[in-house]
Amino acid sequence: MHVSCGCLSALLVLCIQCVSCSFAIAQKYELLRVLEVAGRQGVASDGEKCFVSGSQALYIYSKEGKLLKSNETPFVGLDKPANHFGDISEHDGELYTGIEWFEDGRGQDIQIAVYDAATLKFKRSFPWNPQSGQVEVSALAVDVPNGLVWMTDWVNGSYVYRYKLSNGEYAGKLHLRPVPQWQQGIAVYDGSLYITADDGDADNKEADNLWKVPADPRGTAAYVRHELAFDQLRDLGEIEGIDFDEAAEEMLVHSNRGKRIVRGMPKGLYPGYDREISEVYVFRI
Repeated sequence: MHVSCGCLSALLVLCIQCVSCSFAIAQKYELLRVLEVAGRQGVASDGEKCFVSGSQALYIYSKEGKLLKSNETPFVGLDKPANHFGDISEHDGELYTGIEWFEDGRGQDIQIAVYDAATLKFKRSFPWNPQSGQVEVSALAVDVPNGLVWMTDWVNGSYVYRYKLSNGEYAGKLHLRPVPQWQQGIAVYDGSLYITADDGDADNKEADNLWKVPADPRGTAAYVRHELAFDQLRDLGEIEGIDFDEAAEEMLVHSNRGKRIVRGMPKGLYPGYDREISEVYVFRI
């Protein structure tokens, strides 16, 4: 097969552009520091403090990783039973959380629960809309410019779901194409949704990934772009929540290592570990 010089030149330019793009992304996400934390689920920032969710607890840390406050009975006062937090988001002095009763890879009684960000005390909650098709909440993110709260579904990640920030009313869903597998965290930054996915097989030393999609407040579908492979972590494991400290130009990503995860549930330890280690990785953006 004959390939013209013009075609070869075009291919060479395309390859150079791809390499340059990959290098720019790698330089953009420079790992700055790692904080070990108590919770194993989500992370949020208000620019001054770091908030972390465990499966059944909430924590406040300083930006240097010092524990400042905790609430280990956070489900007191809820109308429906709950045993699981997903990823979380801070807005205007309040902590927005996605909660549910999670068992054997499926959620029930999904709620958006709001806590005081200073005291970690429960304030109010909004139920999800079962007719939306959502069957689990692994993460949520407050989208101030669009007046929305976005929610992910770990069981079926085909859609992310929109609720009105003002009153918790269901506002539709966005079809993700292609679908990031096993979504764990979501955050809004500069007009886009950033979604972490536990899509790497730790048994086979595969890194989990970060995906990016336009935060379309009214559309029905959007195309997903791969943004980053989490290959800078101390060990491969289970990626979790994500948030951005815009003033500091930093991205916070939560990850667990040490425990095997089966159907979303921790099951035993990997060789070399005597406990699960939960960490927040802080990247420059």
